[in-house]
Amino acid sequence: MLIDTHCHLDWEDFDADRDAVLLRAAEAGVITVLNPSTNLERSARIARLAEQYEPLFVAVGVHPNDSQGWGEESEGMLTHLAQHPKVVAIGEIGLDYYWNKAPKEKQREVFQQQLILAAKLDLPVIVHNREAGNDVVMMLTEWQAELVRINSALAARPGVLHSFSAECELAQKALAVNFFIGLTGPLTFKNAKELQTLATELPLDKLLVETDSPFLSPHPERGQRNEPAKVRMVAEKLAELKKMVFDEIAAATTANARALFRFGEC
Repeated sequence: MLIDTHCHLDWEDFDADRDAVLLRAAEAGVITVLNPSTNLERSARIARLAEQYEPLFVAVGVHPNDSQGWGEESEGMLTHLAQHPKVVAIGEIGLDYYWNKAPKEKQREVFQQQLILAAKLDLPVIVHNREAGNDVVMMLTEWQAELVRINSALAARPGVLHSFSAECELAQKALAVNFFIGLTGPLTFKNAKELQTLATELPLDKLLVETDSPFLSPHPERGQRNEPAKVRMVAEKLAELKKMVFDEIAAATTANARALFRFGEC
């Protein structure tokens, strides 16, 4: 059994064959799919999709590239959306200094407000980081310390750094404050030697497997549309790198996902 902990099944790329995509996922052993949002409008759309598909769970939030759309009413709207019974996280939130579609100050403001909200709602966070690693980890470290200070149970499972591709030092800092690390299709790329080496060194009890569909399709299907069934290819590569059998990797990453997001307990 596998869990795809990051898939944008709500994107228009899947409008023509969403049912078939989820059927293929089930055939590949994927029992649960977590669909994070990128803005408030999509958060509402994903919640409606989750009502149609039993394996689908939801994270609601505003992506850093959509930070400019955050206003006075956004926190209240997000709080309302988070009450849906299939919402298990706040995300995808974070910082993106590569595309820089919103000023860095605005990104940090929106990220911080959503971290505070996640603490209020007792929901872990799904974190996007692109060329902003130092700021992301600094803010997460301060937030997790506050969770410890207020004796929040969330301090033990604050969230995941999604589609991790940064250096080992950043991963270690994230692990030190109890964050999980999400691995996606690039783990399978032939030129991803540094990421593959990092994956062998990271503790298995802190790893999740993701697709980030429709993006980041694994080798040898790189460049094609990704979908949840292909999370199996990420898990297979992780098993190869760690010199473990596939079933052990599947069982461990599934247990990790359940421990973090508590599917079915909401």
